[in-house]
Amino acid sequence: MPALTTTSDGFLLHGEPFRIISGALHYFRVHPGLWSDRLRKARLMGLNTVETYIPWNHHQPDPEGPLVLDGFHDLPRFLRLAREEGLRVLLRPGPFICAEWDGGGLPDWLASDPDIRLRTSDPRFTGAVDRYLDLLLPALRPHMAAAGGPVIAVQVENEYGAYGDDSAYLKHLADAFRSRGVEELLFTCDQADPEHLATGSLPGVLTTGTFGSRVEQSLARLREHRPEGPLFCAEFWIGWFDHWGGPHHVRDAADAAADLDRLLSAGASVNLYMFHGGTNFGFTNGANHKHTYTPTVTSYDYDAALTECGDPGPKYHAFREVIARHATVPDEPVPAPAPKLAPTSVELGSGAPLLPLACSLAAPVRTDVPVTMDELGQRTGYALYRTTLPAGGDGLLHFARGVGDRAQVFVDGAPVGVLESERHDESLPVRVPRPGATLEVLVENMGGVNYGPRIGAPKGLLGPVSFNGTDLTGWDCHPLPLDDLEAVPFAPACEAPVTGPAFYHGAFDVGTPADAFLSLPGWSKGQAWVNGFHLGRYWNRGPQRTLYVPAPVLRPGTNDLVLLELHGTTATRALLTDTPDLGPENTW
Repeated sequence: MPALTTTSDGFLLHGEPFRIISGALHYFRVHPGLWSDRLRKARLMGLNTVETYIPWNHHQPDPEGPLVLDGFHDLPRFLRLAREEGLRVLLRPGPFICAEWDGGGLPDWLASDPDIRLRTSDPRFTGAVDRYLDLLLPALRPHMAAAGGPVIAVQVENEYGAYGDDSAYLKHLADAFRSRGVEELLFTCDQADPEHLATGSLPGVLTTGTFGSRVEQSLARLREHRPEGPLFCAEFWIGWFDHWGGPHHVRDAADAAADLDRLLSAGASVNLYMFHGGTNFGFTNGANHKHTYTPTVTSYDYDAALTECGDPGPKYHAFREVIARHATVPDEPVPAPAPKLAPTSVELGSGAPLLPLACSLAAPVRTDVPVTMDELGQRTGYALYRTTLPAGGDGLLHFARGVGDRAQVFVDGAPVGVLESERHDESLPVRVPRPGATLEVLVENMGGVNYGPRIGAPKGLLGPVSFNGTDLTGWDCHPLPLDDLEAVPFAPACEAPVTGPAFYHGAFDVGTPADAFLSLPGWSKGQAWVNGFHLGRYWNRGPQRTLYVPAPVLRPGTNDLVLLELHGTTATRALLTDTPDLGPENTW
């Protein structure tokens, strides 16, 4: 018998009544050196459980390679720490997770077959899922409740009712878990909509709902769908995520706490989404595509109970008071905010232009017509496409099928324009100074779509490129992996003035490492690294104006800051501050 079972109106854990009071905490969005801190703060708020997705694409980036289970992806270690803190765990392995995560957690290599039907019983998809679970579940079985571990329940898919109606696919997943030794309670999770609940649920598997308000109505819909069994809001949305160019979303703490009280007063179990959001470090952010492409920002603060840097926010205190009315809260002080680094100025005195470095970063692929980043084997980041223009004068560059996702165009090294999939751009008027001029197109993958039918959409140049109606041929396609910047030949800026897309380097001293926030006034758009750790994307479009620098990234003594600035700048400094700035707020 599984450790967690259901009754007509609730849960039993090892035969005793148990209400799940959980919070979402994605291990892959938190520096591993801070996992213990975040888990302790979850317990001190009154949570008895934490929930996490599992991103398939980061655990299995290569379909033929071994499973990645170290560093940010050391899920077994995270589960051990949760158990040591006395917390239970809800696992949500997908295979699709959404989560505003690159590609919704689905590996990019799945899309190498253009005819594959993702999230269906297509044997090409279920076969890949089965091979993944064959690797993943043996590593997790020691952490299941049946083996004395903290994992009490496992989710089957994720909000499937909003996507499809392939019940055979859902049954395949449930059987896949069971046949590989998962004895724990299985559950599905769908928006509290009758149609979604009908197509996303499965007989013999607990149905749960997702919502952020209208508590009574949402619980009533759950009860209509399943007359008996626990009421469980598996995602109680207490905040929201942000897109570049939009506002920073916040939710009033008192309003969220009042709805939490309504949930608990109704006898329901709950999982707060998010208890702690964390950060989309590196190139991990996702994007939405409903009528237009909108990428998610680097911060995943989510206006959660714990802020992006792990400090208790207004909701932490408000939720702790509510939980104390319904369950026992530890008789320990509320954690204090973590120390912050004193404001520190960083002089970025050396640089290196990006475009001339393309060949040294990776060997080019010679093609007749440009190929996508996926065909270049470039999962994230950038690709540079280079050819020559046959004629001079004024003309129109046309990019068939557009770009994925943002392209900067240069003629003989001079910038001539930007195309964005967000604006559905496909053409650009240019003036070509001479026949044989060099055309360069630097394309940025801004994040894989994480929700809906466009998951797996290609990146890079998506079709032929023409000038005044004549197709351009003879392309050098350069994948630009930015996972090792040691080879970048930085030179003092006064010796070799840097223009266009370029790397910049500066050093700064730290006494005692502490959390900090990188502010970049005067810089336009690009990427930032501290001591080789990829903080993520910055963009003056906002709303986000600072990048979180976790204390474990810093070291006593000299530290390094590297920026990849895409549009050039007259700025020469960056600032490490003690205060985050996530932009103008929009309260909902």
